[in-house]
Formats: sequence, structure tokens, C-alpha cells
Amino acid sequence: MQRQVQLNPDPVDARQFEVTVKQLANSLNFGQEESVFHGGGLEYAQSRLYVAGDPVKFIDWKVSARVGKLFIKEYQEPKQIPLYLLLDTSASMCITSQTLSKYAWAVRIATGIALAAQTSMTPVGLLGCGARELHVRPTLSRNLVMEWSHKLRLHDFLEETSLAKRAREVAPSLKRRTTVIVLSDLHDPDAFAALQVMSQEHDCLVLHLQDPAELNIQGAGIFRGSEAESGRSFVGHGRRAFIKSEEWKSELTRFGIDYLHLLTDQPILGKLRHFLNRRGFGGSAGR
Repeated sequence: MQRQVQLNPDPVDARQFEVTVKQLANSLNFGQEESVFHGGGLEYAQSRLYVAGDPVKFIDWKVSARVGKLFIKEYQEPKQIPLYLLLDTSASMCITSQTLSKYAWAVRIATGIALAAQTSMTPVGLLGCGARELHVRPTLSRNLVMEWSHKLRLHDFLEETSLAKRAREVAPSLKRRTTVIVLSDLHDPDAFAALQVMSQEHDCLVLHLQDPAELNIQGAGIFRGSEAESGRSFVGHGRRAFIKSEEWKSELTRFGIDYLHLLTDQPILGKLRHFLNRRGFGGSAGR
């Protein structure tokens, strides 16, 4: 069997890519008070009487002065909600009329979000939603994030979408409430039902990436085309070729799933940051 040649749909080299995603992560985490990723560190639980051998740096001086005895502050680690990124690696994500494709943007955004979340001690997992087997369990390892991001940068442009299938497969393995962020062009109509089921137990966000050329197709009338993933020819109608972003938003938000539409010819970072800030990353805003 002839091995498919893998190409990089992102025009920058590996070093430039790492600089870009780290800048994106820093922007999402700029300023502790403004960070869209809450949590991290230790949380104060209570104060108790000092016992010989306790660290002096944890003495609660206010309580000690008031009571007249030494008290120690006790802390507990906050319960972090793990994050799963479901990234569509299908061939349709690579079709583009812009310098950066939907796929290149999705990889950059996923990597930036992962690095930003990890700075707040949020473990991040990744699930590829295409033909390739790429599943990384939630981790705090930044090296592992960069490893899978560089793997994702290579693409053979022959993958079919498996967003609905992967969502159904991973859901039972999530033993605790998890934040799930989907990055996709949403060409899989079965994703509706799969994400609705997932949202019953987990906190779901959808980042819908779209190329402006797709908007023109929607009103193009009858046309002949071929599927990006399989190469099969088909005849379609522009008004039915794609589900419109308004329909996705209406259907998803009805089930408590937050939705953001991102066009690749428009500024993306500002919209992404505002969306995460407004929503409250890992929280329950909008539900």
C-alpha cells in the first residue's frame, strides 16, 4: 500500500508556530485578574492550632494575634475541571480561500487554549475527530501539548470527519464533569445529536470555523462538486449544501451548548477571548 505524503497546511515553520501559539496562550492568560482560565494554586480552607514542626510561613498572624495562640493556615488544592479538545481533522477543514485554512486556525487555537489552561493547572486532553487515531488523555505536560500540536500540523488531506462518532466514543470515558471544546467546520450533521447527549453531563463549547468561500456556495443554486474526504462526486443545492451558522447556534444553545462562529477572513483572537471571558471558562455561565 502506497503511503500518503503528509503536508503542512500552515505556512509558518515549526519555530514560528511555537512562538505564535505561545503568544496566543499569553493573550488568553494576560493578567491574573483578567485571565479567562480561573483556578490554579492553593485555596484557603481553615486555620488550626500550631503544632511543632508546622511550616512557619503558614502561620495565620491575624488569628494568632486575636486569640493569643499560634494558628496555622490550611490549604486545599482546588478541584480542577479537566478540559478535552475535540479537533476536527477531516479534509474539508483544509480547503481554504485564505492564507490560513480552518484547519491551521483550529490547530493554533487548540494549542493556545491548551497552554493557557495548563498555566492554571487545568489538565488538557485531545481527541482527533478524523480518520487518524490521535487521543491524548488530560495532562499538565506542556511538552506533550507541543508534541501533539506538531503532529496535527501534518495532514494527508484524505481524512473523513468522525466528530459525531468520536464524541460518542469518548463520552463514557469521562468519569467526572469535563469541559469539552469542539473545533470544527461542522460538516458532520450527526454532530448535533452527539453533542446534545454529551452536554447533559458535561460543559460543552463549540468553535465553528468557516471559510468565507463557503458562504458564497450557500446561495449558489445547483452545483456539481466532490467531497474533500472521499473524492466522490455529487450534485447539490447551495441553500442545502451546509447548515447555516444561525441554525447551528440556535440548535446548540437550546441544549445549553455555547457556540462561537469564526470566519477565517476576520480577526479571530479578539472574538475568541471575548467569548471565553463572557462565558467563564470551565464554569457554568450561559447554562
